[in-house]
Amino acid sequence: MIVERNAGALQLLRESVRPLLILFAWDLFVVGAFQLAHRSWMDQPALPVTLIGSALILFMSVRNNVAYARWWEARTLWGAIVNNTRSFARQAETLAEGRPDLTRAMIAYAKALRGALRGADASAEISPLLTPAMAELVLARNNKPNAILYEIGREISRSVRVQHLDGAVHAGIDRILSDLANAQGGLERIRNTPLAIQFSIFPGLIARVFCVLLPMSMVQELGWITPFGSTLAGFLYIALDKIGADLENPFQESVHAVPMAAISRTIEIDLLQSIGEPAPAPVVPEHGVLR
Repeated sequence: MIVERNAGALQLLRESVRPLLILFAWDLFVVGAFQLAHRSWMDQPALPVTLIGSALILFMSVRNNVAYARWWEARTLWGAIVNNTRSFARQAETLAEGRPDLTRAMIAYAKALRGALRGADASAEISPLLTPAMAELVLARNNKPNAILYEIGREISRSVRVQHLDGAVHAGIDRILSDLANAQGGLERIRNTPLAIQFSIFPGLIARVFCVLLPMSMVQELGWITPFGSTLAGFLYIALDKIGADLENPFQESVHAVPMAAISRTIEIDLLQSIGEPAPAPVVPEHGVLR
């Protein structure tokens, strides 16, 4: 996630420079063909391009709103996971008479969830945080984050029976585990339900057609300065398309993704400190990007 405004502007320019150069070269060709070779077909009426541009803006606005809603929902769900893991650690230590092994297991849960959402194997990260018995059970299952929640629930039930804890304590901790499962389900829904293919392909395709036609509708009026006006207008459409494409999948390895590494590190720090164990340093932005 880009957290510095200047870094965001530079990143957008860096990602758009290649299509901009291609667009500028095409604009120069159109101007040269019209001004020097007197190719009259290069001069096209402005009305069709105006209509295409207006429709394209509306289409991109809908797509970008949907893409941002997916990104923001993912960030909100991760916020709920942060809150619930803190609540679990507090209740495990104060109400369940101290279970540092389960607090460490909750750290493993955050790491396992981050890996699952990105399609990466987090076994090496989570194994040291789990007891040998729990690690054996968790690593044998496909959905490792859900397996960790399940095993934590079993351990809490065992503590209730052995320590004769009040049923309200069990219910409170179980509610936290249910809230975590609900948040995980929401994240998995976003990951497993891609944006409709019409929104993924059409905006970029139509934007490129629009950029090809744009200088032809401007060359009669602007003449030799057409490349500057056309390239600037084309950049706006290319940038809008790029923004929507970047936000479609909030879990991909991208500078625009939800900063799951930083969030899971925050959970790790808070929970380790709650049980009096040394914690790693927080993740800091690199070149204006928080991952």
